[in-house]
Amino acid sequence: MHNSELSEQEIIRRQSLEELRALGVEPYPAALYNVNAYSTEIKDEFNDDAEQRTVSIAGRIMSRRIMGKASFIELMDSKGRIQVYITRDDICPGEDKEFYNTVFKRLTDIGDFVGVEGFVFRTKTGEISVHAEKLTLLSKSLKPLPVVKMKDGVAYDKFSDPELRYRRRYVDLLVNDGIKDIFVKRTRIFDAMREFFNSYGYLEVDTPVLQNIPGGAAARPFITHMNALDIELYLRIANELYLKRLIVGGLEGVYEFSRNFRNEGMDRTHNPEFTVMEIYVSYKDYKWMMEFTEQMLEHVAMKVLGTTKAKVGDTEIDFKAPYRRVTMIDAIKEHTGIDISGMDEAQLRDVCKQLGVEQDETMGKGKLIDEIFGEKAEGKYIQPTFIIDYPIEMSPLCKRHRENPELTERFELMVNGKELANAYTELNDPIDQRERFEEQLRLSEKGDDEAMFIDQDFLRALEYGMPPTSGMGIGMDRLAMLLTGQTSIQEVLLFPMMRPEKTVKKDAVSHYTDIGIPQEWVDPLQQAGYVRVKSLKELNPNKLHQEICGLNKKFKLNLVNPTPDEVKTWVANASEL
Repeated sequence: MHNSELSEQEIIRRQSLEELRALGVEPYPAALYNVNAYSTEIKDEFNDDAEQRTVSIAGRIMSRRIMGKASFIELMDSKGRIQVYITRDDICPGEDKEFYNTVFKRLTDIGDFVGVEGFVFRTKTGEISVHAEKLTLLSKSLKPLPVVKMKDGVAYDKFSDPELRYRRRYVDLLVNDGIKDIFVKRTRIFDAMREFFNSYGYLEVDTPVLQNIPGGAAARPFITHMNALDIELYLRIANELYLKRLIVGGLEGVYEFSRNFRNEGMDRTHNPEFTVMEIYVSYKDYKWMMEFTEQMLEHVAMKVLGTTKAKVGDTEIDFKAPYRRVTMIDAIKEHTGIDISGMDEAQLRDVCKQLGVEQDETMGKGKLIDEIFGEKAEGKYIQPTFIIDYPIEMSPLCKRHRENPELTERFELMVNGKELANAYTELNDPIDQRERFEEQLRLSEKGDDEAMFIDQDFLRALEYGMPPTSGMGIGMDRLAMLLTGQTSIQEVLLFPMMRPEKTVKKDAVSHYTDIGIPQEWVDPLQQAGYVRVKSLKELNPNKLHQEICGLNKKFKLNLVNPTPDEVKTWVANASEL
């Protein structure tokens, strides 16, 4: 990497790196560093009257105050931050003071990792700190961290741009308060859910991500190619059909935290790669699953937040069971005044036109009803609400309702205006299931690219017999959003999907050498912004000469400067192209 590509700070840090090695200090040592204490635990357990405690800590330098023979640094470890007091004579007890004067004071920077051995004490200002007796450089940071500066109550240089934060999550975690806590809570959500399921004796399993048939949901899949078998495969859109196979195989209750992939849109609540928990339990129905789900969510909220109430913006959501139950038909009627029960496809299209709901010729009854509900009703349910008893056309994997064959035994849990969970009394009639799949195939032939494929092996599994079963899936990313108070899914994904970073297209080296520019000057010219030969046209040759000679000196490129006449020839040749 040429120095011309680096900031002044980055150049200085690389020079410090070379000086450290010249002094015999390895900036990236390989040996284990023994850590026996952490910042928060040191502070929590400190007692002024107790015997002096010796500790060994490690972390990143987040601030420095150099005061001659004594200095303070703020060290950040995985738990928090703690002040470290460093004196020249303590870390350099002999005659040689170079480690303090040169290595620590001049060649160490904010962002570097260091190890500190010393004792815990309270400063005169009352701050619990570590008095360093030995300092070890553990890793040299070559890029400066963004440092927020405060002036008159106004923060400057904040690392707050969402695009940068999501691309450089590693920096976001370091410099922005509260970001790490979001992801700690996310993990605790998974832990609490596992704890709840395991208390019932249900088994966590793994199912394939690469699938021959993208089954279990109505969604557009990602397609890939397997060279070894020369076949097309699909990234998992859902794990439902595999988990049901395990129920057929005799497992009473199974669940999986499933990484799913859907080749669809991206917005504040959707990411093409997302996590869903799905659970299937034998001999249960959707009524049991509603009670199970609300009890589980109450348990998770209490474990993660210590309360059933979560705050999202100005809205307080209470996960305390029980939750309201509303049928799909009643929900639409409640918010549109229209009773769609018994309507055929043509009548539903008329309702869509009346309500201003978008539709197209590929949509069947199920999709039309889904669009009406999504546009006119879904966003109205803020507190946890079970929407139940969906029309059969909307649920090709769900058992017909025991009282009304036009409906299915299904619920979706709506929270804060969005679907959080989806559950069925599972369809275990193989003949009925085949007919539903065939209807999905007809929709696919009409142009519905989200219609389900027919999974012949799953049908074969059902023919062996599946016990009465209820299944439920819950969007873990959306649950994390709710319990951490976030309104964007990108805030709860460590590395959300992003567009590729824009790169400037550069001319080939030969384009420059063809007009007389020496090859060694091509890269400095491009780093100066002249990435296309045509950008040299109509430049003032004298100004260009001064600019590139200045670059050569500033970044110590050690190139032979061209003469003014040579640069004039470059510009003239570029203008003739």
